[in-house]
Amino acid sequence: MAHSQKPRTMLTLFALVCAVVLAGCAAPQAASPTAPAAPTAPAAPAASGQVVNVYSARHYGTMESVFQRFTADTGIEVRLSQGSVQSLLERLKAEGSQTPADVFFSIDAGGLALAAEEGLLQPVESATLVESIPANLRDAQNRWFGLTQRVRTIVYNPAKVQPSELSTYEALADPQWKDRLCMRPASHVYTQSLVASMIANLGPEQAATVVQGWAANNPQFIDSDTRILETIAAGGCDVGITNHYYLGRELAKSADFPVKVFWANQNERGVHVNISGMGVTAAARNKDNAVKLIEWMATEGQGGDAESLPGGNHEFPANASATPHEIIAGFGSYKPDPIAISEYGRLQADAVKLMETAGYR
Repeated sequence: MAHSQKPRTMLTLFALVCAVVLAGCAAPQAASPTAPAAPTAPAAPAASGQVVNVYSARHYGTMESVFQRFTADTGIEVRLSQGSVQSLLERLKAEGSQTPADVFFSIDAGGLALAAEEGLLQPVESATLVESIPANLRDAQNRWFGLTQRVRTIVYNPAKVQPSELSTYEALADPQWKDRLCMRPASHVYTQSLVASMIANLGPEQAATVVQGWAANNPQFIDSDTRILETIAAGGCDVGITNHYYLGRELAKSADFPVKVFWANQNERGVHVNISGMGVTAAARNKDNAVKLIEWMATEGQGGDAESLPGGNHEFPANASATPHEIIAGFGSYKPDPIAISEYGRLQADAVKLMETAGYR
C-alpha cells in the first residue's frame, strides 16, 4: 500500500508547484502601473456624466417615484444621501471641496439660508427658475430655490373649539389656552423658523412676550406633527401648531379624521409659510445636471400626483401654474406672510436663544 501512494504524492506536489509558479507569474501583472485601481473618491461620477448626487433632508418615501420619473425623462441618475438639515450642513462643511454632493435639498428655508451664508451653495443663472419660482420663495442671489410651500398654522379639535375662538399665533399665549395646547419643542427647525419670523415681524421684545405666554400655558411638547394631530384627535389637547400637510396625510387615510385647519393671522400679516427647496453646492462636480434637476423639479416635476413634487405629501407647489392635491385644495385659500423667507436663517440663532430665555423648551 505504501508503494501505491507514491505516484499520487508526486502528482500532488507537482500540482502545488504549478499553482505557485502560476500565481507568481500573475502577480506582476496586477501591480502594473498601466492598470491602476478604480478610484475610490465618493464624488466620482458615472463615466457618462449622467448622474447627480443629492444630500436630502426630505425623507418622505414619495420622493423615490419623483426621482425615478426625472431619470426616465432626462437619463440622469439621482444618487441620494439622507439626513437631518443640521447633520447635512455639518457634513457639507466638513467635506468642503471634496464633497460628493451636487445638490442640497432642505425641508426648511432656514437651512438653505444658512448653507448659502456658509458659502456651501453657489449662484445659478437660470431663466427657467426665475420664471417658475416667485421671488419671495427663492434666494435674492439665486443660490437656492423653494420647490414646495408648507404652511405652519393652527389646528384644532372642532368638538372642543369653535373657529371664532382662534385668530393668531400670538393669541395662543392667552391664559384661556392653559393646559390645552400641543406644541413642537424648541429644538426643531420648524419651531425655530416660526419664532424667527415672529422676531422679524414683531421685534424681539414682543416675540419674547408671546413665547413666554406659550410656555406659561404649559403645553404638551411633542416632537412630531403627526403625533400632535393624533393627540388632538384623541382629546389629549384642543389646539396645536403643525404644518398643514400632516393634516392632509391624515385626511387621505380617513376623511373623518376629527381635526381641522385654521389659517393663522389672516387679519394681520398672514400665515407663516416655509418651503422645502434645493441649491447647487459650491463644489458640485455635476453642476449642469444639478441645475437640470432643480429646473425639472420647478416645472415638469411640479404637481399633486404621486410622481410629482409635492405629490402625495400634500404640500402646496411653489410654481403657481401647478395644481395642488385636491385634499389641501379643500383647505381653502390663505394670505401668506410676505416676509422674505431668508430671514428664517438669518434669525435662527436669535430664535433659539429667545426660546431658551423665555423658558420654552
